[in-house]
Amino acid sequence: MTNTNMNSKAKPFLLKPAGMDYLWGGTRLNDDFSKNVDLVPLAETWECSTHPDGISTVASGEFCGRLLSDVLKEHPEFLGTHPETKGELPILIKFIDAKNDLSVQVHPDDTYAFEKENGQKGKTEMWYVLDASKDAKLIYGFVRDIHPNVLRRSLQKGDVEKYLQKVPIHKDDVFFIEPGTVHAIGAGTLVAEIQESSNLTYRMYDYNRTDKNGKPRELHIDKAMDVVNTKGSAAPKQQIRVLKYVPGSASELLCRCKYFQAERMLINTERCRELVCFQTESTSFEVLLCTNGCGVLLEENGEALHFFRGDCIFVPADSQVIRIHGKAQFLKVRC
Repeated sequence: MTNTNMNSKAKPFLLKPAGMDYLWGGTRLNDDFSKNVDLVPLAETWECSTHPDGISTVASGEFCGRLLSDVLKEHPEFLGTHPETKGELPILIKFIDAKNDLSVQVHPDDTYAFEKENGQKGKTEMWYVLDASKDAKLIYGFVRDIHPNVLRRSLQKGDVEKYLQKVPIHKDDVFFIEPGTVHAIGAGTLVAEIQESSNLTYRMYDYNRTDKNGKPRELHIDKAMDVVNTKGSAAPKQQIRVLKYVPGSASELLCRCKYFQAERMLINTERCRELVCFQTESTSFEVLLCTNGCGVLLEENGEALHFFRGDCIFVPADSQVIRIHGKAQFLKVRC
């Protein structure tokens, strides 16, 4: 147990991610964000995670070098009082580099996951597109209603693609993926993903690819059929987003659901004499994921926390007042 003064306001700290080398990944997370993760390919970095499959590590401050999960167990007050926390970090934040197509997949909801997957959480998620090639697409649901028997046969035959809805995607797009929705990120896409703290993915189709050992990757057709929504889906439309301005910054709401809220936050204090200030409430922590630019967080005692493109900052609930100086773009996430 550390000797942290419980009467003092908590300070923000940087996180170091866990990396995943799934076969569809590329090199952009190292090249563009200087992640320095020794994996090739590097498909995902789990930037803010306490999930046992990939736990983030604190990379600054008094807890530097410790697992985020251990710090939050020791200091549950950092999470806040929001009912979704329940004493543990309820979300997982990732960068995803899809050099090649991801598998066609579906996620269960909380009820199914709790009953069939030993009390785990389901997976509701959102994607914010950081970059996309000219012809990039994603799969979102079915073109029209499909009978479960027809779907199962098509999965077994390997011709399910003709039933899937493919949607063009562009930089700055936002997509909300509910449990039960068939989906896949397409090749040439760089994404920030915010989701429930879950790693439950039911792979339905994988383009007949093999893993590094030459074996076909496992499919989970029976479980997928239990949870998939077989109704046709309207193509997702980008919602109108409204930027709210204050001196030195602007923000817009990207997504709000039961599990998380995500905003895009633009900081530019190059010509602003008053720095951007904010403080978390007692109800929830916040996570700042820097998607572009760089700057510095100035603490009350004058200490400085420098951040750069790709950095992830955990801000405990009821933190001290934080002042930000720089020119940067963040995703700001909270419960």
